Amino acid sequence: MLPLRRAVLPLAVLMSLTSVPSAFAQDDASQSQGLNQSQGAKKATNLEAVNVIANDWRKYLKAKLMYQMPEVDGPKITVTKKTTVTHLDNQPTVIGNNLNQVFARTPGVLVSEQPTPTQFNFSYRGIGNPQESEFVLVMQDGIPLEGDWIGFPTLYAFPMTQSLADVQLIRGGSSLMYGPEPEPVINLVSKRPAPGTPLTVSTENVVGEHGLLSNYNVIERNQGAWAFRADAGYVHSDGTRADDGSQNRQTDLYLAYKPDEHQQWWIDFHAISTVSGNPGLLSYTQWQQDPRTVTTPYNRNWVNRDQLVLGHTRDLGHNWSLEAKLWFTYQDLVSRTANAQLPGQPPPSSTTLQDEAFRTYGTDIRLRKNWGQGNAFTVGTVLYHGNDPFRQWSSPDLMVARDDHSGTQILNENRNSQYESLFAENVFRLPHRIHFVPSVRLENERIAVDETVRPPFLSRPLINEADSRHLPLFGLGLGNDFGHGNETYFNVSQGWRPLRYFDIASPFSNLLPGHAAQLSKSVSWEAGVHGAPVTGLYYDVSVFWVDFKNRLETEYINEIDTIEVNTGDTRSRGLEAQLDYDFFAPTQWATQGQHLEAFFNASLLNARYTASSIPGQVGKTPAFSPDYLLKTGITWRNERVKLSLTAVSSAAQYWQDSDQSYGSGETFMPARIPAYTVVDLASDWQLNHSLRLLAGISNLGNRHYFDRVWDNGLEPAFGRTWYTGFALTY
Repeated sequence: MLPLRRAVLPLAVLMSLTSVPSAFAQDDASQSQGLNQSQGAKKATNLEAVNVIANDWRKYLKAKLMYQMPEVDGPKITVTKKTTVTHLDNQPTVIGNNLNQVFARTPGVLVSEQPTPTQFNFSYRGIGNPQESEFVLVMQDGIPLEGDWIGFPTLYAFPMTQSLADVQLIRGGSSLMYGPEPEPVINLVSKRPAPGTPLTVSTENVVGEHGLLSNYNVIERNQGAWAFRADAGYVHSDGTRADDGSQNRQTDLYLAYKPDEHQQWWIDFHAISTVSGNPGLLSYTQWQQDPRTVTTPYNRNWVNRDQLVLGHTRDLGHNWSLEAKLWFTYQDLVSRTANAQLPGQPPPSSTTLQDEAFRTYGTDIRLRKNWGQGNAFTVGTVLYHGNDPFRQWSSPDLMVARDDHSGTQILNENRNSQYESLFAENVFRLPHRIHFVPSVRLENERIAVDETVRPPFLSRPLINEADSRHLPLFGLGLGNDFGHGNETYFNVSQGWRPLRYFDIASPFSNLLPGHAAQLSKSVSWEAGVHGAPVTGLYYDVSVFWVDFKNRLETEYINEIDTIEVNTGDTRSRGLEAQLDYDFFAPTQWATQGQHLEAFFNASLLNARYTASSIPGQVGKTPAFSPDYLLKTGITWRNERVKLSLTAVSSAAQYWQDSDQSYGSGETFMPARIPAYTVVDLASDWQLNHSLRLLAGISNLGNRHYFDRVWDNGLEPAFGRTWYTGFALTY
């Protein structure tokens, strides 16, 4: 809260004087009149007038909340942490989970694109490979979206963006607020029916290139003590290559009961089901010759994820409040994988059917105490458990069904994870508009792997390994409000990456480590300034430095045997900037609901290895650390139109830590992913109260590029694609 710039009376006194109900004012007047009459003709004394002048801090706060999280968001303290919020309702509808559009206003988040919707790949500031977002914590409503948050932190499911209200990005201190990974947290906030919403039904139907068919339906109501929202979505695509087709289904149900103004109960149910072909990765030479080449025509992936959440908030009185969540998640990953083959070659002789199931349970309980003049204290705990069997079968049937286990079992592991955390933070408000936030979090992790069947080509003993880790995390934030809606902030905080199942013993290697590697830890420093000093303008500029210690990497002993070891340390430093300006905000057009907003954000990154057990590695650039990542666009919106033109531009980047090319001829892969710029156009047109038209073009310039590379090849990105459709609301 910003204090008064100039005031003769304190703000609390002023508010108490100006908020006296009229009835009490009339009583005071009557008493005064009676007193004057009783005192006869005594002469009244005229006091000198007092002028009170104050700036309304609320207009600055409201402007900043368009782009960042509240300083105290329920039981979470975000002041002095760098946060960015994208309100998806302020831009056109995102069709087909175009993640470049979803994260266009989110600085620094690198999207490694995969057209098949069974893996989602994000990275940030060069801290780890984006494959399956293993180094980024992705959550929905504060609950992890990973398969197993601790033992297998991979992202295979992502909700349809039509069901999301906001995208929150939290850096510096994110591990202290939510837990591992190093940084950041991407929190997806689900849509809720606004208070007073009558019974409303809507349907959205879209068609597009590559056989795109998208359908999304909603029914919702929020009146009285009860609120609910239910949606169902379906997306089909033929993809850009043979064996690239996919189907994605989603169902959500939200039911809330508010018996009084002091408490609320709610139930959330999310179900995602996706099936997709896997046409295989290509060498650079194959991609140049024909990006539609298929190398694995028999491969297929199935993903099913169901989650049930029970939540409760309550005002406990005496300035205490409670937020509690209890959840259960079941996720099943099934893949059918055969060796790659080039066109004209004979098919492989067998395929591997792999089934990984994740049954995870968790609870998150947080308390907040408001005290003093704007101070807040939060304390909480997280308890988590995962039971995650891992099985494989070999079958001569290259088209074996996902539930056909008639083949020869070649792997069977029982895996489980356990995680407990206790944390606390406090924001202290000091004179001269200074505030500081100390944070502490105590972490405990335990994972175990018990193997009963090992792959037949191995001779090692069966795996029976377990490991536990305990560590404290600390953080400190400082801030100062100045001028009209500006704030400087500084944050230093620790983070970590949990030990995974594969880190204690690889199921596909003959080597068993004598002990698990050391934990990967981070220390993040960030200092910046942000604010909304004039109408329509928001800015946020910061410099950062992240030290990441004990990076875990796979070290090859020979063609078969690998071991997970600590290979070294990296340092990431740079500048991150965001600028948004609404040209219509200072004009009368803003009162008519007209907005013409331009935005630009940039991440300038310098990342290097500072220590390594690999000879010659020090000084090299870690994989997926582009020198710059630029995002910009312009959006025109009013009650009837949302029209947006956005662009994402990335510098060239290495795709592996060695910074080296490999192979030759048909197998050649260059050391770097070439730089690329992709432009998207999207629009919503509300013709009347019921009918809305949708249309857009992705990759407007038909850029021929890729930005996802794995050990055995690259994934071609989409070329130019279009969509069009309509939505009806009743």
